[in-house]
Amino acid sequence: MSLVCAISNEVPEHPCVSPVSNQVFERRLIEKYIAENGVDPINGQPLSEEQLIDIKVSHPIRPKAPSATSIPAILKSLQDEWDAVMLHSFTLRQQLQTTRQELSHALYQHDAACRVIARLTKEVTAAREALATLKPQAGLIAPQATPASQPAAVGAGGEAMEISEQVGMTPEIIQKLQDKATVLTTERKKRGKTVPEELVRAEDLGKYRQVASHAGLHSASIPGILSLDLCPTDTNKVLTGTITTRLHKHSLITSHWIHFIRTCICCDLSWLLHVDGTLFLKTDSRIHCHSYSFFDMLSPGGADKNVVVFDRREEQIVATLKGHTKKVSSVIYHPAQSVVFSASPDSTIRVWSVTGGNCVQVIRAHEASVTGLSLHATGDYLLSSSEDQYWAFSDIQTGRVLTKVTDETAGCALTCAQFHPDGLIFGTGTADSQIKIWDLKERTNVANFPGHSGPVTSIAFSENGYYLATGAQDSSLKLWDLRKLKNFKTITLDNNYEVKSLVFDQSGTYLAVGGSDIRVYICKQWSEVLNFPDHSGLVTGVAFGEHAQFLASTGMDRSLKFYSL
Repeated sequence: MSLVCAISNEVPEHPCVSPVSNQVFERRLIEKYIAENGVDPINGQPLSEEQLIDIKVSHPIRPKAPSATSIPAILKSLQDEWDAVMLHSFTLRQQLQTTRQELSHALYQHDAACRVIARLTKEVTAAREALATLKPQAGLIAPQATPASQPAAVGAGGEAMEISEQVGMTPEIIQKLQDKATVLTTERKKRGKTVPEELVRAEDLGKYRQVASHAGLHSASIPGILSLDLCPTDTNKVLTGTITTRLHKHSLITSHWIHFIRTCICCDLSWLLHVDGTLFLKTDSRIHCHSYSFFDMLSPGGADKNVVVFDRREEQIVATLKGHTKKVSSVIYHPAQSVVFSASPDSTIRVWSVTGGNCVQVIRAHEASVTGLSLHATGDYLLSSSEDQYWAFSDIQTGRVLTKVTDETAGCALTCAQFHPDGLIFGTGTADSQIKIWDLKERTNVANFPGHSGPVTSIAFSENGYYLATGAQDSSLKLWDLRKLKNFKTITLDNNYEVKSLVFDQSGTYLAVGGSDIRVYICKQWSEVLNFPDHSGLVTGVAFGEHAQFLASTGMDRSLKFYSL
């Protein structure tokens, strides 16, 4: 059996053996390899030329050394080049083998990591679902009094929350809130579960179609209407020459959209207030009451930094209110005064006089973008949420912040805020997919609703007082029972569906969803009644007319649309 070099796979002329790997090499090749690397080419252990052991074999008589000008010299040169090629080829084979091993190891690691992630995700989902079904005893806490010198509150689970030193919730304010809640609760009990006879039936609602579309209400260079506000008729109140409306108890606030349903005192006055593209429609300015069966007050909000009063009947702009330095994302019309509130990412809340056409007050409650705005049922206080992680409760008469609270254990931005119909509690959505319920009087977090897997974009309380609808960037809607503090229904939408707006009708019978399209669900059955894909951009606002006799919507396509029979 002939000897073969482990590098060149050829019969060596001067064979030698490495005591490190016990392999046979051509001395010429192994010496070159050792000179370059200093290790054995087979196992990579240190090796020197002195360690090489020559193997004595019989050799044929070799010719004399060729001269530099002879053909043998050329052959010698070629031999040396061939040796170098063999060394390089051997190194490449080694590197290829090493790379294959590393790749195989990496693939095994990747597969193992994927399996671990899938298992952990499944366990987290199961834990969240189990937590959502737990009884609320552990989540509800008793308010704890704190010294005036160190304002603090205790949240769900006992966590401490920082409360900024503000004017404070005086006993008079708390009593005012309690009295209003008592009145509203009594009225709700009197109504019971009776559905208004004028309410549109589900089969008729399913026949709705687009009856009007208004475009070009905003600057073409900054497209998009960001919020919608609608004012229904209310013949129980008399208009005395100014625009007077009664705010409905449903208000929907998100990080980018805020929708409020209000009741108009005089139906022939319907303003379209455009805040950063937000509009309130106004049909007439006469003190004359018509028996309109639809909402005339409408406010879609855009991105041109302005509040525009638009006459719907005359189809012309009545007034433009300027002051915000960034887009206006939220707007509210005061229930008893010709006053408008607007919020913006410029971190301010502005109070506007519609009749005077000017900004009468700026509330600076936050240090970052204001993401939500809600008017209390008394009409005297504003709730706001912000990316600075605080919610604030402000007096609209004085412009002063009464209290400002954050859950410092959460450490994430608030994306939306919404008063409960009674006004004693409210909800906030967070960027880490949580819904938090707060006691306004005690300034404490009394319950948390986990379950979403993306930032919460919209929340809405039903007029019945115990349903809460929430939407998030996980393409799902969740319905919560405030009596049991648990999720009782999850509606999974299409993949990549973006929920931007949620609103219940005044009776709590229907739930409208705005986002990638417009959808309306009938409550209790939670089945889809209609679907409108008419907007060419994201739907940012939806609102019901009185008794759901029509549906209004706004979108990033700069259009305001109406749907009815």
